[in-house]
Amino acid sequence: MTTLQEARRRIAAKPARETSAAADTPEEGPRSYYLIGGATLLLLILGVVMVLSATTITSIRANDGNPFAEFLSQGRFVLIGVPLAIAASRVPAHWYRWLAWPALILAFAMQMLIFTPLARGEGGNTNWVLIPGINQTIQPSEFLKIAVALWLGVYLAGQGENLKQARKLVLPVVVVGAALGLVLGGHDLGTTLVLVAMVVGAFWIAGVPGWFFAVGGLAGLVAAAALVVASTSRVARVMDFLGVGGADPTGAGYQSMHGMYGLGTGGIMGVGLGASREKWAYLPAAHNDFIFAILGEELGLLGTLLVLALFGFLALGMLRLIRRHPDPFVKISTAAFLCWIIGQALINIGVVIGLLPVIGVPLPLVSAGGSAMIATLLALGITLSFARDEPGAKAALGASRGSVKRSLAVVGQRIRGGPRRG
Repeated sequence: MTTLQEARRRIAAKPARETSAAADTPEEGPRSYYLIGGATLLLLILGVVMVLSATTITSIRANDGNPFAEFLSQGRFVLIGVPLAIAASRVPAHWYRWLAWPALILAFAMQMLIFTPLARGEGGNTNWVLIPGINQTIQPSEFLKIAVALWLGVYLAGQGENLKQARKLVLPVVVVGAALGLVLGGHDLGTTLVLVAMVVGAFWIAGVPGWFFAVGGLAGLVAAAALVVASTSRVARVMDFLGVGGADPTGAGYQSMHGMYGLGTGGIMGVGLGASREKWAYLPAAHNDFIFAILGEELGLLGTLLVLALFGFLALGMLRLIRRHPDPFVKISTAAFLCWIIGQALINIGVVIGLLPVIGVPLPLVSAGGSAMIATLLALGITLSFARDEPGAKAALGASRGSVKRSLAVVGQRIRGGPRRG
């Protein structure tokens, strides 16, 4: 006969065991992993299709009649990025703590190359660096985003409650300020805004006091206004966005105007895949910064809503990971990746639909671009590694792989043994 104290202990322990079991069920554990991985894969497939559609006409003109030249170039970057993402997803999550400092130092060194003779520019921005020997350029600022996200995760997680002390925020402010300064050195305002969004997300999840956001927000507004005033092209874009930039259809508002033409032409169902009119050299940057307009023209409102839904599922998976994972490093780094990818998507879409002035950032996973594609896939691969480490996910994914292997083994035995006889 059990004593009263033993009975009480059993009753008290039972809900805890049930809660733990519920958290580790195969249905709950890997849900973040599947949301992030599934949304990434579908956006990538849609992006590859849209890049093919958006580049055929301009590729014919620029590549001696070859309509697939630019698409094949983009496909090469996808084929590089996908294996890197898969490899990154298999790296144990805690390894990224060790890689944070080396990654930050390497990323800073790469970004400094924009001040050397290897730097290459376009459209007033000096964002690219030539790799000697292979005649290929990379954009170091894209990889700087990954390094900053991981480093913020390591540093802020290590400080904990000490972040309420102002002196503990000096080092991250200096590091982030140096990163922003290097990117602005190449006149890349778009990437700067994305980096700021990443930092805000990481600081918010880390529990930085509210006064810091108030002071930082005010300083950011002053800095943004100064950067706009310092550039005549930025002033023209902002003035056109505000409706006071003049009526010249070939001026600063040309790209925005043709982007709206594309969206308006698409209607509900679109004009059909490959049937865009704006891609006939009417809309500049149709295959990268303004690919959302081509997507809306060819696939209509339904196509644009599909893209928004996929980014919504991606955000949901990352938010779920932040909520469920016990490691502050994972929470903070995932928040930075979330604000990077989802924030950049919202900026890009806001520009195309006329809610923001033209800034010049691609639509993640959908727009054409080499460094941007590889870096985004690598960041999502790291996020999948975090999701595999989520409570209950590892066991559930292992059980799923085991069942698949057993099923394949049974099928193989039946094939080797011939058809079953009744």
